[in-house]
Amino acid sequence: MEWIWNYILCSVLIGLLSFLWHLRSIRYNRKLPPGPRGWPIFGNIFELGNLPHRSLAALKPKYGPVVWTNLGSVKTMTVLSAAAAEELFRNHDLSFINRTIVDTMWSHDFGKCSTGSVPYGDYWRTLRRICAVELFTTKKLNETKLIRQKCVDNMVLWIQKEIKERGSTGFELTHFVFPALYNMMGNILISRDLVDPHSKIASEFYLAMAGFLECMGRPNVSDIFPWLRWLDLQGLRKRMDHDLGKTIEITSGFVEDRVKQRKKKEGRLSESKDFLDVLLDSKDTEKDEPVKLSDHQIIIFLLEMFFGGTETFSATIEWAMSELLQNPAAMIKIKAELARVIGKNSKLEDRDIDSLPYLQATVEETLRLHPPLPLLIPRKAVTETNFMGYRIPKDTQVLINAWAIGRDEERWEDALSFKPERFLGSDVEYRGQNFEFIPFGAGRRICPGISLAHRLLPLILGSLLYHFDWEVCKDVHGKGEMDMMETMGTTAKKLEHLIVVATRCA
Repeated sequence: MEWIWNYILCSVLIGLLSFLWHLRSIRYNRKLPPGPRGWPIFGNIFELGNLPHRSLAALKPKYGPVVWTNLGSVKTMTVLSAAAAEELFRNHDLSFINRTIVDTMWSHDFGKCSTGSVPYGDYWRTLRRICAVELFTTKKLNETKLIRQKCVDNMVLWIQKEIKERGSTGFELTHFVFPALYNMMGNILISRDLVDPHSKIASEFYLAMAGFLECMGRPNVSDIFPWLRWLDLQGLRKRMDHDLGKTIEITSGFVEDRVKQRKKKEGRLSESKDFLDVLLDSKDTEKDEPVKLSDHQIIIFLLEMFFGGTETFSATIEWAMSELLQNPAAMIKIKAELARVIGKNSKLEDRDIDSLPYLQATVEETLRLHPPLPLLIPRKAVTETNFMGYRIPKDTQVLINAWAIGRDEERWEDALSFKPERFLGSDVEYRGQNFEFIPFGAGRRICPGISLAHRLLPLILGSLLYHFDWEVCKDVHGKGEMDMMETMGTTAKKLEHLIVVATRCA
């Protein structure tokens, strides 16, 4: 009998404890933002599909502007409205200041050295200071305007050669834009051209960077279930080790060559300094800086700048041209503006950009509808935070859906239509103060290259429209509406690359 009573007592206690734990769990979950119920173990990953920014945006009507999902074992909060984004960036920026680092970015310590992923602290501040003072100031941008002009002029010459050789045959627009950007960043950072679109074999660096970016943009099981990282089930970490390793090896050669030149006091020291010189000066300085960059950190920093100045800008130009080809009235307005400001037998220059408001508005409207990183770079909760009445646990992944925010019908009239006119005379801009328009993010970790984008995107797009007339290659895209769906990688590119036919303007 004693044994039976003990058994009954233990059963009652266990049942009571289980009931109390269940109540606690209910209260705990009630404090989280609302969201769809997911599968055991897998959570909501099957609901996101290949375009997670679109799938998450579709949850807003049912669950509101802040949505909770479980992506495998990764607890995730997604911000879907301008009001919620403003609350986050204005009042909780420091609470969500750190980044989520994907598994492939741990390769060669890339995630520990990159501006976009390192934890908030002295090292991050050092990198941001270098960007702000040595790369993206008005003075530095003015010093590199001839480099930008040279690379854009080369792009125009490449296209002219293509027209001469192939006539009215269609070609992929990014085949010329991307190499121009690559060479532009190559000259700004290390004073080198890195690729020629007419060469049969791309440069080693170009190919290695392409492999590195492909690995970084692929969905990875190891990011959904971190406890499986050691297995590397998709082999992405192994591929990343190889491709990033090759890229680092090549960049190390560039750095070593420069160090030798500096020691011999040849060439470079008698010319204006490029970004690599600035980084080496920072490394060699005797100033009492809190952090001094190692050779490896310098190399990773350079690679990050290459990515930031090529992949995102190339995708934006392709989206802009795609939208204009579907909205010929807007293209006519830009071409008329260019003709009025520049005239004939000339070319678009850096100094002309401020006199071309419709061209700038077109770039802005493109970025509203097609932000290069639709979910920005994922953030992570530094500590448990009360956000908009919800309890957000420490280490929660935070996604800011810039794609959904740019199409928020509460902030944008006729939000899904391409209308550059909405930005004419408007105070709304993409520098992080207008939270309905944040293609480059906001807060302390806003993209440092906004000032470069402000000059470069209109220069490239305007040059393409000034020198050439464009039409869609009907053999590829047909006679109906162009497919405007995107595919996700490191950036949101067109699923079907834009194939165009160009003719020189008379």
